[in-house]
Amino acid sequence: MRTIMRLLAVAAVAVLAGAAPALAQNTVLGTGSFVGASNHVTSGSVSVVETAEGIVVVFDENFSFDGAPDPKVGFGHDGFDAESLIAPLQSNSGAQTYVVPATLDVSQYNEVYVWCEQFSVPLGVARLQ
Repeated sequence: MRTIMRLLAVAAVAVLAGAAPALAQNTVLGTGSFVGASNHVTSGSVSVVETAEGIVVVFDENFSFDGAPDPKVGFGHDGFDAESLIAPLQSNSGAQTYVVPATLDVSQYNEVYVWCEQFSVPLGVARLQ
């Protein structure tokens, strides 16, 4: 199952990029499954993928979030890092891709967050493997 998820994430990156890069050019740096936090329901899979164009965070089509004000996507290492916010959440469900700024070193993180910036609380956390 994990291998299938990784291949799907790599394929999704290729499709979303609008190009046909060789799949071997993409490297899955980590995958995880969201768990809800702060009394929110958050589920689905996420992958962090290095492509020829840079690093992206890919939420799979099974991603689902019950909604909250001001949700953002970011990283953490055993806790959220406010300096790691990369973008507002695009949608409460389904596949979506976020470009990680080149200045952000994702090797320093072991979690992907859906974070409520307005109230400074986690809404969902995926521990990366």
